[in-house]
Amino acid sequence: MEQKRYLKWYNMVGYGSGDIAGNVVYAFLSSFVMIYLTNTIGLNSGIVGTLIAASKLLDGVTDVFFGTMIDKTRSRMGKARPWMLWGFLGCAVTLFACFAIPVNIGKFAQYAWFFIAYTLLNAVFYTANNIAYSALTALITKNSRERVQMGSYRFIFAFSTSLAIQSVTVNAVEWLGGGAAGWRAVAIIYCIIGVITNTISVLSVKELPEEELKEEEENTTEKKEEKLTLVQAAKYLFSNKYYVMICVIYILQQLYGAMINIGIYFMTYVLFNQKLYGVFSWAINIPLIAALIVTPALVSKWKGMYKLNKYSYMVATVGRLLVAVAGYMGNVPLMLLFTAVAALGQGPWQGDMNAVIASCSEYTYLTKGKRIDGTMYSCTSLGVKIGGGLGTAIAGWMLDWSGFVNGDTAVQPDSCISMMHIMYLWIPFVIDLLITIILSFMNVEEANEKLKKAKQ
Repeated sequence: MEQKRYLKWYNMVGYGSGDIAGNVVYAFLSSFVMIYLTNTIGLNSGIVGTLIAASKLLDGVTDVFFGTMIDKTRSRMGKARPWMLWGFLGCAVTLFACFAIPVNIGKFAQYAWFFIAYTLLNAVFYTANNIAYSALTALITKNSRERVQMGSYRFIFAFSTSLAIQSVTVNAVEWLGGGAAGWRAVAIIYCIIGVITNTISVLSVKELPEEELKEEEENTTEKKEEKLTLVQAAKYLFSNKYYVMICVIYILQQLYGAMINIGIYFMTYVLFNQKLYGVFSWAINIPLIAALIVTPALVSKWKGMYKLNKYSYMVATVGRLLVAVAGYMGNVPLMLLFTAVAALGQGPWQGDMNAVIASCSEYTYLTKGKRIDGTMYSCTSLGVKIGGGLGTAIAGWMLDWSGFVNGDTAVQPDSCISMMHIMYLWIPFVIDLLITIILSFMNVEEANEKLKKAKQ
């Protein structure tokens, strides 16, 4: 029987536009906050890295809190939409604060200003907004196909926004006066865009009545089985080897992203053209979007996700190796070409990883007899927070260890230039290789089929 449809195309497009707001925060912060702090404000990259790592420790404990608060919320707007709406207003204020550090106060005060603003942004407001946004997937429709379509719209808006932010920010800062004033002006513009698109997303959908969401579950045993303690849920999660593999991949992907974001330094001090960072963002995001569009057809053609993910990441690994070779040659066109090849190879995993997580959840059910579908998706938040915090912190520490000179300087010592080659060219290749190795063992679909046959 065909599932009931709950959403029109404009509901899904409106919902997906919420990731414009999310990536106004994420892409702007992850790509540019470090170079703003070191080159414009003159802060030490190692200290900044340590502050970010400390902030992420606090960030890691707020997910459960806000998830619980959303579950307990009762309002005319529903459970999640109020948190999504008001949470982003806090995001806008604190994102602006991160890029509006006063230049005429002492260094200690500047570090304190950044730490407080960054922690409030990530651990409080962005967490509340993003968890609520993700939760809407299950609260506005019960149609599984519509949920998949919602995820596709999200990814397309996310990659497109990252592309736009990385492409225009450097020029925009210059156009708006440069220096600290230019960064403040750009931050204000991005915050306004974020508030508008987040509000549109909130108003584009309506949560289903709680009675309708629960009506099919009232008398099922599965509902009772899902009521696990945190310790019990963790035990089931980490006894699933595929869950552990996905967590590791998420962490590695965040480390990869942190190293790729060092590209702003690589373009500035190695290629001597900071504006190339925007050009390279096109070579990354356009292939990712293209791969995302064709991934469902490729999954169907390959009759599953395992081979597609493994072989496409092999292509990504070779692509990153050739980026390193071209980088040492100083050949920018070849670097762009092989960057695009690597991104195209990474795309299928981005497109089907939620489906892989669902298969991992099925594996737990088949082996343990427990349904923990929602908890299984914690690997995404866990990986992003651990990998994102570590990645940015490690990037700051490595720059500091190599002798990076803070402030607006045209040259860096040879030791720092060598470190930038390692960070931007070699570490991403090694990470892609590690992910390829892990994916070669992640045939969870075949494992599930064997378990089903054994139970027949």
